[in-house]
Amino acid sequence: MNILILGGGGREHALAWAALQNPRCDRLIVAPGNAGIAGIAETARLDIEDGAAVAQFAGENAVDLVIIGPEAPLAAGVADRLRDAGLLVFGPNRAAAMLETSKTFTKEICDAAGAPTAGWARFEDAAAARAHVEATGAPIVVKADGLAAGKGVVVAETVAQAHAAIDDMLGGAFGAAGASVVIEEFMAGEEASFFVLVDGEDVLPIGTAQDHKRVGDGDTGPNTGGMGAYSPAPVMTDAVTEAALARIVRPVVAELARRGTPYSGVLYVGLMIEDGQPRLVEFNARFGDPECQVLMMRLGAQALDLMLACAEGRLAEARVNWADDHALTVVMAAEGYPGRYEKGSAIRGLEALTGTSSQMVFHAGTALVDGQLVANGGRVLSVTARGDDLLQARSRAYAMCEAVDWPEGFFRSDIGWRALGD
Repeated sequence: MNILILGGGGREHALAWAALQNPRCDRLIVAPGNAGIAGIAETARLDIEDGAAVAQFAGENAVDLVIIGPEAPLAAGVADRLRDAGLLVFGPNRAAAMLETSKTFTKEICDAAGAPTAGWARFEDAAAARAHVEATGAPIVVKADGLAAGKGVVVAETVAQAHAAIDDMLGGAFGAAGASVVIEEFMAGEEASFFVLVDGEDVLPIGTAQDHKRVGDGDTGPNTGGMGAYSPAPVMTDAVTEAALARIVRPVVAELARRGTPYSGVLYVGLMIEDGQPRLVEFNARFGDPECQVLMMRLGAQALDLMLACAEGRLAEARVNWADDHALTVVMAAEGYPGRYEKGSAIRGLEALTGTSSQMVFHAGTALVDGQLVANGGRVLSVTARGDDLLQARSRAYAMCEAVDWPEGFFRSDIGWRALGD
């Protein structure tokens, strides 16, 4: 079959790599792709937020399945346009994707479904928001209501920090995404990422992971899009997983179907777990990045079969076959990220890191300039390895990081620290 993947980051490189392991995949096109993706698949220049253009391109290239990687095309309704054109799509429509694109929508759905999550309030007026914070106290969480590339969340440890975040967001730091803010109670516990496929009503769990959002070792510094991840997440025991399904995932999926906006695609369920009880932190309407990298490394060829079953509405008959293994990815980022950073620095040494079923360097923000691989973004590489246990996976991933010759890059040295106790 001919497959089109939309996106150009580390997540899409991982999705492309997994699809290519499957003999069903005859032709693979990734739009726009990146320098790493271009080494394994066709790439195409295409406005992936223009549903009509994507539908036309898919028709001209006899595409059988479109996999939507990032959130922006989902928010733009690209899945709706493709389905209207009769194409098979992996990814929710615009209305269901509001689980990610609107914090307020998610909270309202959770309230209607009785799903446990943090107490919340929404504000458009900065003075009212500051008054709420003063009445509630800190720590407290301030979120831009809309999409902010994973950066519109501030866990304020003081009232002053919360006030600054409110002024920043409502003052235009995130554009339309910050036209309103959602202020939530602070939830203590351990975070985990839980991934399920949904085809309207049926739900299939496909893996767990733990992300590292803070830029610095020991989970210090500002939030980022993610500096590393590992799978599986030990905190996601069978009991916690079943509780998340019974109390959060299935009620929310049922509520969306009841409203006439059934969800179809992968649902990222961000959880806070305290004393074995999960509460919802957030939903995403697509695979997390870099969690996708460790999930695809572990799932391999079956990932395509599962996504196809989801798109075709056959999840009830699908099964996930897990190996007893672990995977860990370390993000190499440009110095200065998540603040100001320079593009164009040369990256060397990757030719010695041959991709296998146990190790891959997934490209997130790279480009080829005059034959030289250069950094072209904030998060640039996702160095990923499998192992029989997490310690082995981590050792392999960090050995690969040390082999990359990129003085202008940096990475955290403690990915996996919670699970490994160091």
